Amino acid sequence: MTTEVLVCVTCRAAEASREAPRAGRLLFEAIQEKAFCDELPLTVRPIECMSGCSRSCTVAFQAPGKHSYLFGDLVADKDSIKQILDCAQLHATSGDGLLPRDKRPERLQNGLIARLPAPLS
Repeated sequence: MTTEVLVCVTCRAAEASREAPRAGRLLFEAIQEKAFCDELPLTVRPIECMSGCSRSCTVAFQAPGKHSYLFGDLVADKDSIKQILDCAQLHATSGDGLLPRDKRPERLQNGLIARLPAPLS
């Protein structure tokens, strides 16, 4: 099962002007490029809004039969991008999708907005 990395592309920093590139779009592009260059078995999808506006930027992990996670307060720097993809790979290799806090990369130990159970068949 492939883990999907969903990135809100409408997220913007509170202090950013409306004309500035959206931080969420920049984060999506950076994650997509890194996942492609590293040939990671992940799907990266842009999402128009995940309703985490007060916690931008937001990223979610989901896969069939697994718990889903929504994280906020992320930025598009090199360390965050690596840690987001490392966490996505943990999700992909976990049988049930559970990501214990102490096993997640440092920048994803905080900022958790929601963990949803796997859908019932």
